[in-house]
Amino acid sequence: MINSPKSLPATALDWWNGGDRVALAIVVSTWGSSPSPAGSMMAIKESGDFVGSVSGGCVETEIIAEAQALIATRRTKLLNFGVANARAWQVGLACGGRLEVFLSPIVDDNELKVGMNVATLGQLVADQAINRPVVLATNLKDGRSSIIYPDGKALPKPMEKIRLLAQEALRTDTPKKNPIADSDLFVVPFNPPLRLIIVGAVHIAQALARIATLTGYQVILIDPRSAFATHERFPDLEISRDWPDEAITKLAPDHRTAVVALTHDPKLDDAALKSALDSSAFYIGALGSAKNQNARIARLKRSGVSDELIRRIHGPVGLPIGSKKPEEIALSIMAEMTAVLRQSDLVADVSSVR
Repeated sequence: MINSPKSLPATALDWWNGGDRVALAIVVSTWGSSPSPAGSMMAIKESGDFVGSVSGGCVETEIIAEAQALIATRRTKLLNFGVANARAWQVGLACGGRLEVFLSPIVDDNELKVGMNVATLGQLVADQAINRPVVLATNLKDGRSSIIYPDGKALPKPMEKIRLLAQEALRTDTPKKNPIADSDLFVVPFNPPLRLIIVGAVHIAQALARIATLTGYQVILIDPRSAFATHERFPDLEISRDWPDEAITKLAPDHRTAVVALTHDPKLDDAALKSALDSSAFYIGALGSAKNQNARIARLKRSGVSDELIRRIHGPVGLPIGSKKPEEIALSIMAEMTAVLRQSDLVADVSSVR
């Protein structure tokens, strides 16, 4: 396996442009205790190198072997693994899960009309580079793919329900499989990264930034105290030294953004919270004890913040797991953020798609 900081599509495109032949594997259906959700992807070189995962390690060896064969023959294939399938015991799905994986080679214009065209892959990578929400639609009969922009552009009438399917995929951040126009179409949303805005360059922020980055968030740190907010303490992180309310206003948190205030300084935390409460951030948290939270609520009320808005604040921040160390507190915060995100429909603001 190759670890890459790039997105999986960008890595696959780099391989292709470097002269390698490449296939993509996409999980299109899961049942039971399958370890990876629909939409999970792998890119596989003809050499066997790969990025991504479709099963957390259970069937990857089988997938790589199948992909190498398909790269040579320029064909697509739909693979099924499950308890009724003898191969499931060999590849690690004997616990009861089932998995359906679609394999497709990347091809160019001069090849057979089968598989994902490299021009489509290039467009997907270009859209990801500018954080444009798009959907990759793949015909599971031949692997031919296209990019859908669910932004209200006029589409032929037969295509309208495809656009609606794409909008739903983006809104829920969930792939969709549906027979449309005599083809088995599978759509995978590519939303911009989730964002986490951390206010306060404290020890907990260092751990929280690492955990959030590992789970796919774009992390932005805000702290006007230059001695705290340094790239030595927070390498590879976007840092703003503006006052928190000004910085958050510029960042314009949306339905895919979480804001966590960690400074313990009311001048900074309160300013951040008031600005965040005026946004559509899906999660707003503030560090402190129950006593500190009550004092914070009283201050916010005196400054004119309504009870309805104050109820949006998760404080004391994080799930009550008995955490003591900064890393444990960061873990509890990340767990609560995830629970709010995954148990809510507010995972994408389709109305803001441009």
